[in-house]
Amino acid sequence: MTGEEFIYLSKKAGHDNETEPKVITTIDVSSPKYVYGLSGIASIFGCSIPTANRIKKSGKIDRAIKQIGRKIIVDAELALELAGKKTGGRK
Repeated sequence: MTGEEFIYLSKKAGHDNETEPKVITTIDVSSPKYVYGLSGIASIFGCSIPTANRIKKSGKIDRAIKQIGRKIIVDAELALELAGKKTGGRK
């Protein structure tokens, strides 16, 4: 098969399989956005994975974390809210 024949067949196959464009429905904003693992925590806070591990171990975002075995599931919005709150410290 020559290059011209291949291009002709690929174009022909592409036209036969075209379908209607998919309509994307709106996303429910009230549902929480979840991220997974330490890499997910790192992406929320824009930090490295070791720093994300320190954030997790600090306990500040414990209410946003659900951990089952090794799987870590984090509610991103709640984690950001909890991290922004100031707790403890000097008075």
